[in-house]
Amino acid sequence: MYRPQADTWLLARTLRDVPGLRGGRVLDVCAGTGALTLAAAAAGAGSLTAVDLSRSALMSTWMNCRLRGIAVELLHGDFASARRLPRFDVVLANPPYVPAAEPGARGAALAWDAGPDGRSVLDRLCATLPDLLTDHGVGLIVHSAVSGTQRSLDQLREFGVHARVVAEGTVPFGPVMRSRAGWLAAKGFIRPGQTEEELVVIRVDRTQSPVVADPA
Repeated sequence: MYRPQADTWLLARTLRDVPGLRGGRVLDVCAGTGALTLAAAAAGAGSLTAVDLSRSALMSTWMNCRLRGIAVELLHGDFASARRLPRFDVVLANPPYVPAAEPGARGAALAWDAGPDGRSVLDRLCATLPDLLTDHGVGLIVHSAVSGTQRSLDQLREFGVHARVVAEGTVPFGPVMRSRAGWLAAKGFIRPGQTEEELVVIRVDRTQSPVVADPA
């Protein structure tokens, strides 16, 4: 299970500035331990839903919420399964985004491994997230710049939403990035000797009328 780290806390700080969160319906995608669910509750969310492929992660989310007297709806499966629910005012996502030599993640690595380009989950999330939002809903996605910030922005805009980077932070490599730094450098994801990565939070605003992507 993915323990909260710098990316989780960067997103948790950013969500406080989302006006639709207080009293709104909130979905925590790839919930893990439920840290973002708890942050949304503390910021005044009206209702909370957490989705994850891992039953252990959902159990952790449930326990952490129960200990604090917070009601949460749990959804086991891929985040696309949330399409069957009423749409959400706010969607929070800290998906797997670390490039991995092996295409299929297993076990605990499901929480961070995301295929040879780090996009195996992000590409699907960018395509799905607009369908999860209400007409004026807001989504927040955090990931490493190693996984392609501009690619995420371009994909989201193609689906008719406004997308922009609203928070950034540079942090030392964690254990996973350190363990594969040589491979990442050989593949051109990072510079040789690089020991830090840039994290970004992308804000997605859905409007009733499609937003035209930037000409660039």
